[in-house]
Amino acid sequence: MARANNTSRSSARKAPQESPEARPPRAANHEAPQLDRLIHERIRLGIVSALAANESLAFGELKELLQATDGNLSVHARKLEEAEYIACTKYFEGRVPRTRYRLTPAGRRAFESYLDHMEALIRTMRRKQG
Repeated sequence: MARANNTSRSSARKAPQESPEARPPRAANHEAPQLDRLIHERIRLGIVSALAANESLAFGELKELLQATDGNLSVHARKLEEAEYIACTKYFEGRVPRTRYRLTPAGRRAFESYLDHMEALIRTMRRKQG
C-alpha cells in the first residue's frame, strides 16, 4: 500500500502544464514573430542551408558536411521530412541502398522566412549598439 501512496504523491508533485491562457499576454504592437524552432536547431539548420545551396545531396555528403553521426542526421532529416521541408529519395546503386535529399518549395519558403527573421534581429541589435 505504501507504494501506491508514493506513486500518487510523486505524480502530485509534478508541475502542472502551463496553459496558453496562463502565459502573460504580449503587447499587441510589440508581438515579435517566433523563430521556426524546427529549422533553428543546429543540425536541421545545417541540412536546410546545405540543401538551399545545392539541388540535392546524398546522405553521406550531408553527414560529412555536418560532421553528424548516421543516427543523428537520420533523426533530424526525418523531422524535416515530416514537416515537408525536405524530400527524401531512396534507391539502390547496385546492391547498395542510397538516400538523397532535396529542399521542397515549402522548405525553401520556411528557410527564407527564417533568414528574414534573423536578418531583422541582426539589424535591430546593430541599431541598439550603434
